[in-house]
Amino acid sequence: MSDKYLIFGATGSIGSSLAQQLKDSNQEAHLISRNEDELKALSEKLGFSFTVADVLEDGFIDQIKPDVSDDIIKGLAYCIGSIDLKPLKRVTESDMNKCMKLNLYSAIEAIQGFQDELKKSNGSIVLFSSVAAQKGFTNHTIIASAKAAIEGLTVTLAAEFAPSIRVNCIAPSLTDSKISQSMLKSEVVAEALAKAHPLKRLGEGNDSASLAKFLLSEENSWVTGQIIGDDGGRSSLS
Repeated sequence: MSDKYLIFGATGSIGSSLAQQLKDSNQEAHLISRNEDELKALSEKLGFSFTVADVLEDGFIDQIKPDVSDDIIKGLAYCIGSIDLKPLKRVTESDMNKCMKLNLYSAIEAIQGFQDELKKSNGSIVLFSSVAAQKGFTNHTIIASAKAAIEGLTVTLAAEFAPSIRVNCIAPSLTDSKISQSMLKSEVVAEALAKAHPLKRLGEGNDSASLAKFLLSEENSWVTGQIIGDDGGRSSLS
């Protein structure tokens, strides 16, 4: 039996950075992703257990549970997101449903699945929103709505789970990652997006991962119900 942190979206930029940081601090994680080849490679690199599971599929929690049944679950990081950009006239119900399922409904299902374990360990939950949830950007109807719902979920669960489980949310700005590559393929566009931030660069996986690691850890015993911007100053200074 060992203490473990669950990382959903472990092969993404933030999730994989968080896994590496936990490894570097001699902590254990269980990695979860639908990308089997990348997940196996990350698991072999770090020596962490893993489950191949797609949060868009029904019953994904039932795939994970047996793989961690002997472990103490100290924390859960739902490092899953999407970039869904369309003008309102082109937004469909299907677009909204898929985005809400990926970002919100499956996060709720993940938390429900491990709520009892987290309560026993006085654990911590870290969710991910976006700077777009509170700062208006054109064409962000789909993703901003889903991420704003995550922020509402954060404060609600923080109140409901206190004092046993801490619940916080990180709201990054644009991060250099696989899901943002279509936006960053033009050097001119990437440079302009970086300059829109007061700190004049895009986010990196390690930026949000460092904050997530602290919020998950026992060093954080006095922070819950917070939406924390990790955005290079974009939300408040520009």
